[in-house]
Amino acid sequence: MSWSGQGPGGRRSYHHGNLREALIAAALDLIARKGPAGFTFADAARSAGVSPAAPYRHFRDRDALIADIARRGFEQFAARLAAGWSDGRPEPFAAFENVGRAYLAFARDEPAYYSAMFEAGIALDSEPELRLAADRAFAVLRQASEALCAPLPKERRPPALMMSLHVWALSHGVASLFGRGDRGRRALPMTPEELLEAGVLIYLRGLGVLAAR
Repeated sequence: MSWSGQGPGGRRSYHHGNLREALIAAALDLIARKGPAGFTFADAARSAGVSPAAPYRHFRDRDALIADIARRGFEQFAARLAAGWSDGRPEPFAAFENVGRAYLAFARDEPAYYSAMFEAGIALDSEPELRLAADRAFAVLRQASEALCAPLPKERRPPALMMSLHVWALSHGVASLFGRGDRGRRALPMTPEELLEAGVLIYLRGLGVLAAR
């Protein structure tokens, strides 16, 4: 970013080298400090060091800015989950546990992105790319669920969609309540990873998946 030339009224005009990225960085910092609802579009502009009108060059409004942050978050989230799953290596159950650890690690390491993704109230269908990114993250859990259920006889196999939704909800609950990297984190007499692992084991035992292994 730089100052150059004389703007209207004799004021120097301001030029930002990468306005979009500066706004994203400013909004992430504000989310981390104040939550996704704790600042305005003008606050993000001020934090980025630009005029209140400047963000409209890239985003139609504050929700569009948050949606772009959420999209980026889901893209990173999907990559983390996919790395944990690792195509079911070394074997599906161990890889499934790694997906859970990856879920918690993302919530702990990227609380601002996590808040934008799940707590900002932005509809996934507000931006096509946001929906696609979220679907890619969920697809990892569905693929993992299908692989775990595969050894069961077809008539006893739980629907993979149902199973992945249940595991997603369990993982999200543990991450949101106990695995955050911010002040919203609650005390727990065990690690979040241990709590999630215990919950998933109980759930899979109830489905008969562990017996099939």
